Amino acid sequence: MKAPHRGIGMTSQRTRQRLVDRLRQEGVGDERVLATIAAVPRHMFLDEALASRAYEDTALPIGCGQTISQPYIVARMTEVLLAGGPCRKVLEVGTGSGYQAVVLARLVEEVYTVERVRWLLNEAMERAHRLGVRNIRFRHADGALGLPDSAPYDGILVTAAPPGVPAPLLDQLAPGGRIVIPVGAGSTQELLVVTREQDGFTQERLEAVRFVPLIEGRI
Repeated sequence: MKAPHRGIGMTSQRTRQRLVDRLRQEGVGDERVLATIAAVPRHMFLDEALASRAYEDTALPIGCGQTISQPYIVARMTEVLLAGGPCRKVLEVGTGSGYQAVVLARLVEEVYTVERVRWLLNEAMERAHRLGVRNIRFRHADGALGLPDSAPYDGILVTAAPPGVPAPLLDQLAPGGRIVIPVGAGSTQELLVVTREQDGFTQERLEAVRFVPLIEGRI
C-alpha cells in the first residue's frame, strides 16, 4: 500500500463538491448519499498516477482487470438500496478498491464485502483501516455464493455482472430486503433491483449499465 497522495487533499474538497453537484443534476436525490460521496476521499482508492482523475464521473482501472465504479453508479446503486427502507446489514459482492464498501459503511451499521482477488482485498482492507472505518467485514470468497454464515441481509449490492441473479443471493436476502445488481453481458447489461416480498420476489429494471463480469467458481 502506497502512502497517501500528497497535494490532492488540499484541493479535493472543491472537486468533490463539483462532482456532487453533477450527480444531483443527473438525478441522484438522496442527500445522505450525496453527502457521503462528498466526504469519502475517492483519490485514496486509486493508484497515484490516476489520483488526479478521482473526481471525474468515470470508472477507472484499479489493477487485476477490475475498475473502481463511476461515481454516478456508486451513488445510484446506494440510493436505490437504501430506498427499500431500514437497512442495517448489507452484503457487497465485489470489494474491488473498497470505495463502495466505505460509502456503504457510512450509511449502514454493518457491511460484509466479498472479493475473490486476494491482492485487491488486502489493498481495500488497508484503505479502510487508514480511513478509520471499522464496520466492514472483509471476506476472501466466491461472491456468487454470498456469505451464508452471516445471512440474512437487509440489502445486497453486486458490483460485477452475472448472466442472471445468483440463487444463493436470493436465498440470503431478508424479507423486505432488496438486491441491486447489474445483469447481462457486454453492452446488454441492465441494472436491476430485486425485492423479497412475502410471497416471492419482484424485479424492476432501472437503466442500462456496463460492469466487469462476475467471475464464479473456485478461487
